[in-house]
Amino acid sequence: MIDSQTAAGSCKHIVSVSLGSSERNAKSIVQLNGQAFMIERLGTDGDLEKARQLLEELDGHVDALGLGGTDLYVYAGGSRYTFRESAQLIKNVKKTPVLDGSGLKNSLERSLINRLAADGTIAFQGKKVLLVCGVDRFGMAEALVANGADVTFGDLIFGLNWEHPIKSLQTLDKFARLLAPILTKLPVSWFYPMGAKQSQRKPQHQQYFLENDIIAGDFHFIRRFMPDKLPGKTIITNTVTAGDRKLLRNAGVHCLITTTPSLDGRSYGTNVMEGLLVAASGAKKQLDAASYERLLQEYKIESGLEYLNGEEEHA
Repeated sequence: MIDSQTAAGSCKHIVSVSLGSSERNAKSIVQLNGQAFMIERLGTDGDLEKARQLLEELDGHVDALGLGGTDLYVYAGGSRYTFRESAQLIKNVKKTPVLDGSGLKNSLERSLINRLAADGTIAFQGKKVLLVCGVDRFGMAEALVANGADVTFGDLIFGLNWEHPIKSLQTLDKFARLLAPILTKLPVSWFYPMGAKQSQRKPQHQQYFLENDIIAGDFHFIRRFMPDKLPGKTIITNTVTAGDRKLLRNAGVHCLITTTPSLDGRSYGTNVMEGLLVAASGAKKQLDAASYERLLQEYKIESGLEYLNGEEEHA
């Protein structure tokens, strides 16, 4: 069970170095079965050199490092592609494991969708879902489709500003295999908001938000492009702060589900939680999906669920 604590004492230390805004920095102390962990998020406002320096300075001095505000890997067609720019950030980090959250997404987010369906929290069958970026969350994508959701994948719409909705996993995989070798060689900022852009609203392609019942995926995409009003919608995401909750509440969102638990009023990114699990296990590298599943159950790490406007009811 994760419990937030006010005093650190003797604890393991996990630091996420993010290319995102420093305004979203946070620190929490949590307990996992009696062991204390300090988890910390440090934003560099899109400054790649600052992020590289921080990662190298922290190497060997903390128990796990998270890489936030970007991905290190993307999976397509059974292959793993490495973002060149992200890899440069950690090329000199030799002692401390660096996690980008990609390993945990496949297990945690897949199991979350299955659990929400199994316990009746959300009846996905026939429900219209916008997954803003499916390649980034292929485990969630597969689970949504397997549970009968009518999913629109917004990878091309929100990542490349090409209004071409993808309506099947097969088509998503085809585009991913075609584009991944190219996109992973380009600056990440070309297709993902970094630094101050993560706090800037730029509503676009609003019809896709409004015509779907559930909006899922990366919150920076959701926040940046969502319309001002999303009455009655359900949001499935993570890395939300108290300010983000206020934004969603004012927009009329009914239900907020975070894939990672809320600690001190915010949910951290999957890179932070993956670092937490790796540090807890004593491992020095990314674990496999089965290991993450076992640790999530052992430590009773659960998602967050909050009804922002109105009483609880099945979504």
